[in-house]
Amino acid sequence: MRSCFRVLTLCLCMWSSAACSFTAAPTATPLPTATFTLQPTNAPTLTPTFTPSPTDTPLPTDTPLPSNTPRPTDTPTLIPTPSNTPAPTPALTYDNWGGVNVPAGVIDRLSVPLVAFINGNDRQATTDLRTPRPGNTIETLYYVSPASPGTRIEVLEVDSSTGNDIYLSPDGTALAYLRLTGGLNEIGLYVVDLRMGLSARVVSVQSLVQRGIVTAPIWSPDGARFAIPLESGYDLDIYTIGRDGLWGLLVGGGSYDWAPSWSPDGRYLAFLSDRALCPSWRPGEAGTCDVPGALPPTTGAVHVIDVETRTITRISTLPVSEPPQWVNTRQLAFASGDPVFDGTSSLYLADIITLETRAVILSSGDDALKLGAAWSSDGRSVVYQAAGTTTEVVLANTNGVALGRLFDLPFTRYGMAAAWSPDGTRVAIGGTGGQCPYGVIVYDNNFTSIARGNPPPSMCEPTFSRDGRWLAFTGVNPRIDGRVDVYIANQNGFSAQNLTASLRGSLKLLGWVGG
Repeated sequence: MRSCFRVLTLCLCMWSSAACSFTAAPTATPLPTATFTLQPTNAPTLTPTFTPSPTDTPLPTDTPLPSNTPRPTDTPTLIPTPSNTPAPTPALTYDNWGGVNVPAGVIDRLSVPLVAFINGNDRQATTDLRTPRPGNTIETLYYVSPASPGTRIEVLEVDSSTGNDIYLSPDGTALAYLRLTGGLNEIGLYVVDLRMGLSARVVSVQSLVQRGIVTAPIWSPDGARFAIPLESGYDLDIYTIGRDGLWGLLVGGGSYDWAPSWSPDGRYLAFLSDRALCPSWRPGEAGTCDVPGALPPTTGAVHVIDVETRTITRISTLPVSEPPQWVNTRQLAFASGDPVFDGTSSLYLADIITLETRAVILSSGDDALKLGAAWSSDGRSVVYQAAGTTTEVVLANTNGVALGRLFDLPFTRYGMAAAWSPDGTRVAIGGTGGQCPYGVIVYDNNFTSIARGNPPPSMCEPTFSRDGRWLAFTGVNPRIDGRVDVYIANQNGFSAQNLTASLRGSLKLLGWVGG
């Protein structure tokens, strides 16, 4: 009873707190839409837990003239004219509270790895897959245990307009999703805490694409908070938002900062930024890139921030367009190049402690275009798709030696997805986006075949469980109208079982949670 009273008291207190909104920092001429409105002082629970990055130099304040010394009137003060109008910014809020019916025992079941997927527009009444039936507007999030694949746990129902915009914490006890139904005071990014059985809106954003850049929330390894880039008046800043609604600015200062990626231990956050070239996009500021006709950046340099000290380190000066990948707690991998215009995409591995960056260059017969790279957890091996006049799958090590090439897997360009087991002893290779021409494929770390199955099922987006015992993937069955199902198999790719055979509608594999 005391615990319930505390939760009720907390909910009532936080329910009454005013929503917080933010915009970009002021320029020399204050703009009404570019000021932060922080939480009232009588609501300390919503006070930002982070302060702006110390690497961002604050604007100097004006030194007041002595009262007996009049300001000269013969030199007029010039006010810079902004070359663009500041964009409206999403508000950081904590409103629209609601309860969530959490399935009994779901938290306890997360002690082992569970497969997570979403099913939209289910046609429950359909008994024949060949018979079309109208769907509904409900999308359901399911968890399934490999130990009991016939038992699905219905975790949450949302409107089908959410689509694939559901983002799970690694432990599976929290999630964020985009709600696009209702009025403007209801649309936004919501957080669901399955432990508390509560849901609330945290950002009044109407799209996770801002300024042409995808800004999906990325959960920290402990599931306590997620990082998300959000628009300020003229650029993108990175905020962290807790499952409890507490938020703070992590990376900002006038430049574009995006593509966050947490280190496995949660100590660092890697991201892309144009801050070295454009310290500011605010009109009138020193070094601003705000000029008539200027376009937002499409590439940025890889940076890392120490979340505790707020120290920002630039890892490389190379232009990067894809989010950097953490290989382990010390090594960071990324690709640089322009596959479209100059036909190059090179792979790099960086040490965030020594700041040494190494390029993956094969000593003989190097590949100019390396796509879809997947790294082993020790940082010694990488699988990628070599795309030139033909496409093939390559296993190489960081010493420049090609350990193997698969010429008989000509996936379409950008059409390969590979995943390593946590211990680095196996790698699964499949397709992407429903383009899955081959069956289950698993190799060892020397590129010796372990499994080479024939479809159906085919294999797309393979992913290993945290303990390395199971392999989940989506498969297409061409015998039944090309429908996509979710499968699990053992670590070698054998004994595949269909988890979704009795469901209708669209299916999307989200990955593994728990364990």
